[in-house]
Amino acid sequence: MSNIVIFGSQWGDEGKGKIVDLLTRDVDLIARFQGGNNAGHTLVVAGKKFILHLIPSGILHKNKICLIGNGVVVDPEVLCKEMATLAGEGLDVGPTRLQVSKKAHLIMPYHRLMDGARESARCKDSKIGTTGRGIGPCYEDKMHRVGIRAGDLQDLGLLRAKIETALTEKNVLFQHLYNTDPLDPGQIFDQVAPLADKLLPHLVDVSQVLQDAWDKDKSVLFEGAQGTHLDIDHGTYPFVTSSNTVVGNAAAGTGCSPSRMDRIVAIVKAYTTRVGAGPFPTELDNNEGAHMQEKGAEFGATTGRQRRCGWLDLAVLRESVRLNGPTELVVTKLDVLSGLKELKICVAYEYQGQEVGYPPQEENAMDRVTPVYETMPGWDQDISDCTSWVSLPSEAKDYIKRVEKMLGVPVSMVSVGPDREQILHR
Repeated sequence: MSNIVIFGSQWGDEGKGKIVDLLTRDVDLIARFQGGNNAGHTLVVAGKKFILHLIPSGILHKNKICLIGNGVVVDPEVLCKEMATLAGEGLDVGPTRLQVSKKAHLIMPYHRLMDGARESARCKDSKIGTTGRGIGPCYEDKMHRVGIRAGDLQDLGLLRAKIETALTEKNVLFQHLYNTDPLDPGQIFDQVAPLADKLLPHLVDVSQVLQDAWDKDKSVLFEGAQGTHLDIDHGTYPFVTSSNTVVGNAAAGTGCSPSRMDRIVAIVKAYTTRVGAGPFPTELDNNEGAHMQEKGAEFGATTGRQRRCGWLDLAVLRESVRLNGPTELVVTKLDVLSGLKELKICVAYEYQGQEVGYPPQEENAMDRVTPVYETMPGWDQDISDCTSWVSLPSEAKDYIKRVEKMLGVPVSMVSVGPDREQILHR
């Protein structure tokens, strides 16, 4: 059976959770490989909404094993609360179904405090738009080699010592740079240690779990968070997340070979959205943008912040294709465009007197590009009730075909509504 990687091709919020939920039916294990609880996957199942931040959405399916890989940063408080919420809905989130890498780094209370203090200290024009969840500071400690890993919960003496080490430098920053009180290592330990008993049964060697599954001819779906253009290396730096969101990190973030990736699925929203600060060439501050925002219910699942909306940007998508090598595209929220008389697609940029087909590489260059648009007719028909590709209006089909042709990758599915059943297969 083939293994699948799903990635977001824009700035996140493309609707990955729903497609992961759909494709989970065809696999045995689901592995999350990067990010933290700054992600928010919203799924509607039988009219009931689920918002998952850390646990893979495969947990909504019986008999599926969900893995949180070493590339994820895990807030133990958030994970325990999410487990309790799902258990309250009657879902099995026991150790046989939900397993966490011992190598995954833990978001500590001081990471959240540092995140908030830094963002507050930035002047208005330099704010990143962080979610304040402590994601960046946790990844920093990982690279600084003072991070606390999930496996450290097995040795509370080691946990306390590592907290003390981490706070040695951080308390200097809290006191003398951010003018806040220093933190007591003992209090931080007392806050985190009680969670160990809840999480220890879930800790495993994810790399070994994957190998054992493949030895039994089982299949795996790799699930990322955010989108390609929030990648720490390849995104619109510095307005990016703190990890690699591209497909290449699926292997590093779970501990397996890249050769295991068979089917690579790019999730493309039918228009473009972005949360927080950062360049957005096709952003609309007009009636069309308001239409997308309202009809698409464009509010962040994690923060509740209103998403900025704009026309589909093929330059951004071309870069995603180049970086990730998708075997297919899935277009989501096509129904949101219903009712717009004309649709525009950004096919290139004008930059420094030239037309370019990819985002320029210089920092903040995306703020200095001018979109080159192609106009296509829209449609009035409400397509949310369409049950097949052929039942779509011709204008909607032409829109999809144009995207497909420009990117050179086939569109395999189109989503026309929030429910898991509102997917049209090509």
